[in-house]
Amino acid sequence: MTADHDHADHAGHSHSHGPSRDTQRKALWISLVANAGFLLAEIVGGIVFHSLALLADAAHMTSDVVGLTIALVAQRLMTRPATARHSYGFQRAEVLGGQLNGLTLLAVSGWIVYEAIRRVGDPGHVEGGGMLVVAALGLAVNVGCAVLLGRAQGRSVNMRGAYLHMAVDAAGSVAAIVAAIAVITVGADWVDPVASVLIAVLVVWSAWSLLKETTNVMLEAAPVDVAAADVEAALLAEPDVTAVHHTHLWSLASDVTAFSGHIVLDETDTLHEAQEAGTRIKAMLADRFGITHATLELECHPCTTDGATASAHGRAEGDRVTPTS
Repeated sequence: MTADHDHADHAGHSHSHGPSRDTQRKALWISLVANAGFLLAEIVGGIVFHSLALLADAAHMTSDVVGLTIALVAQRLMTRPATARHSYGFQRAEVLGGQLNGLTLLAVSGWIVYEAIRRVGDPGHVEGGGMLVVAALGLAVNVGCAVLLGRAQGRSVNMRGAYLHMAVDAAGSVAAIVAAIAVITVGADWVDPVASVLIAVLVVWSAWSLLKETTNVMLEAAPVDVAAADVEAALLAEPDVTAVHHTHLWSLASDVTAFSGHIVLDETDTLHEAQEAGTRIKAMLADRFGITHATLELECHPCTTDGATASAHGRAEGDRVTPTS
């Protein structure tokens, strides 16, 4: 038998059942324009109304503009065709974009905490009315962009990074509104820096989640939404498949799942029959699990029949060996 490969063009389109990359790119552009347009107003408002919460939110919005730009650049790189040196294209540019966004979020949270601690003892006078207006406008922008990006993110960690920027900014705007109301109603200027710390906590939480997910993709961990056991069970349920072993499941990009495995076939007398079986199996993987990049080693008997050999070559690397029934 022979290996059956599926090397589709992976650059320029998503292989998931979610939104297309053109849709994602449009969502990123709309969000970038909206955030860049409002950024100046929030900076001016923070300075004029002496509000650290607004300046903290503006700092995060600055990171949003940078983050959305990074996401757009990564999205553009993903559409570049494969080359002899980069045979998979630039699929993982979106993972690098997600990691950069996570690091940017951490840096912003550090600045917010530093400024908040410095102002807790002496918060200064805050113009609650102006702060409330600017924060409310910021909330409208952030919620609108978060909804837009949330609908378009699919499984992409690049889009998720952009979405988290917007979602955390929306939470930051809510905190700024609460602080403004506290200043207006009871003159509690100290609520402003405290609200900033709460914003920073949200930023750290979202950044950590994003960094963890992107690192798992870089380490070629199995996708969280596709279970290896389910894939193996589906393979064993296929006609003429008697065993499955040496299986690997990983992500080329966050929305492009790849699979390789050894498939033992029964009653396949010719190479043509084996190829037809491989084509049918790959169609099943694509339809049921969204796996459109599959490399199958088709065999007429298990290549590792000795348990010790299977353990040495398989389980030490995280492979699974399913014995012939």
